[in-house]
Amino acid sequence: MKNTNHYAILMAGGIGSRFWPVSTSRYPKQFQDILGAGSTLIQTTFHRLAKLMPVENIIILTHKEYKDVVKDQLPQVKDEQIVLEPEMRNTAPSILLGALKIKKKNKDALILVAPSDHWIQGDLEFQENIEEAFNIVAEEDKLITLGIAPTFPNTGYGYIKYKDDEGKGAKPVLKFTEKPTFKKAETFLKEGNYVWNAGIFIWSASFILENFKKYQPETFRLFEAGNDSYNTENEQEFLDKNYHKAQNVSIDYAIMENSDSVFVIPAKFKWNDLGTWKSLEDELPQDEHNNTIVNGRLLPFEASGNIIKTQNNKAVVLEGLKDFVVVENDAVLLIFPKEKIQEIKGIREKAIEKFGEDLG
Repeated sequence: MKNTNHYAILMAGGIGSRFWPVSTSRYPKQFQDILGAGSTLIQTTFHRLAKLMPVENIIILTHKEYKDVVKDQLPQVKDEQIVLEPEMRNTAPSILLGALKIKKKNKDALILVAPSDHWIQGDLEFQENIEEAFNIVAEEDKLITLGIAPTFPNTGYGYIKYKDDEGKGAKPVLKFTEKPTFKKAETFLKEGNYVWNAGIFIWSASFILENFKKYQPETFRLFEAGNDSYNTENEQEFLDKNYHKAQNVSIDYAIMENSDSVFVIPAKFKWNDLGTWKSLEDELPQDEHNNTIVNGRLLPFEASGNIIKTQNNKAVVLEGLKDFVVVENDAVLLIFPKEKIQEIKGIREKAIEKFGEDLG
């Protein structure tokens, strides 16, 4: 029987601009089948969480523009489970709002916060990690995050340094580092007590609210003022009037890097944050020329190391192209070198400026 004190905040408000042009502000990556797996990222994440708690205990924080697509992709979700953010204000305000709503429903609630657009393999291992974390925060005032054992010196991830006491369970966090240099990342791997920051958090509703009150008092007062309206028909009116006043800040900067009660559990499952097109190479098979193809058919001539994603299983013929991204949507065809893949976010902005908002 699922524990009725277990809740989840499913974060589904981002744009995923580094996956442009497939991911756009109108239809971001969490609502797409980026990997050709047969279901969208938010559907896959939701069904994973539904194994851990009652379906009605999962609330989805998303931008107001995405209400219809959430309802279409998750028809089992009720309207009151979908929280519509009037503006994108990063993760801290949305997590605070979700915690206040959940605490009002259940003062004993334990909360899992999970991004909707990450890829996880190993549902059983994921469940074991989350249950372990829930058991800890049910007994102790701790803020727990999950860390991924690094497999190479990735400079695009945040790192968590922990106190290696050689014991099992949650380990005290010593330091967060955002996107280090390659040299630093190499050092982290050698030291052995660093993990990648997966952006998955577990805590009690009451303790995370205590931390917001202590470390983000202005934002806490702003959202606490709406407590009478939460989970009522007046909630959206309060959010429309006040949400834009919240500081645009991540939960890492707002709470995790300030609190002395942060612990990490090294994850047992395989994880990928699907941050850029290149991440598809880590999750999908390649052909004999190291090309990665999603929803397409490729005929290569001296073409290798490319990432190709088309619509409707299109036939693609490439000659002499090496280490490029070739992706399309209805309006845009992008052919871009993999070595510059981090620049796609900026390219999207330039395309919007030149050709109009419809492309973004």
